[in-house]
Amino acid sequence: MIEVLFWPTPNGHKITMFLEEAGLPYELTAVDIGAGEQFKPDFLVKSPNNRIPAIIDHAPADGGAPLSVFESGAILVYLAEKTGRFLPTELRARKAVLEWLFWQIGGLGPMLGQNHHFNGYAPVQVPYAIERYTKETTRLYGVLDRRLAQHPFVAGNDYSIADMAIYPWIVMWERQKQVLDDTPHVKRWFDRVAARSATERAYARGTPLRTAREYTPEEKRLLFGLSSTPAA
Repeated sequence: MIEVLFWPTPNGHKITMFLEEAGLPYELTAVDIGAGEQFKPDFLVKSPNNRIPAIIDHAPADGGAPLSVFESGAILVYLAEKTGRFLPTELRARKAVLEWLFWQIGGLGPMLGQNHHFNGYAPVQVPYAIERYTKETTRLYGVLDRRLAQHPFVAGNDYSIADMAIYPWIVMWERQKQVLDDTPHVKRWFDRVAARSATERAYARGTPLRTAREYTPEEKRLLFGLSSTPAA
């Protein structure tokens, strides 16, 4: 059984998307990042960067004690290797999946995260930052669109952990001030991934944790690194 230390963010959804696709039994342990639970000592043992998600594999392949893994990209690779699914073993196909997985981790996620912050959460409007990150988001959508013009899925002909890593970040395209119809190949791919039953199940698992409330100023300080005070 896989325990997922989870909150319904793009990085959290990556992991439940994989687990639903692979049919691995798992349970969610909520880590309320607005309440600062990511700073609790027991969570930091599993995820020293105080970020969700992390997992605990209670039946690791080596037969040893439960094994924790942090960082969403590392978790996807770990689960893919554990199950033998969604990460090819053939050299060139594996290379392509890892390239696009790391493209998301190193570029798409951080840039879109800054987009979300300055367009939606920053306490003051910073026009330069809004323009800079909105334009960079548009550029990255263009990179993805050109790739998907040539392939049905991000890494080639087969659905992979690269698609699972990228999709949750595209879900919030409106918040990012993007028009999905402007990137028709991204839209075609997005609709195809959204229609997968495993995607629907993964997002449904996170729905009970979603709230419509506004974050308080102190919660924003915790979320955006302005405070590192552990939750009580």
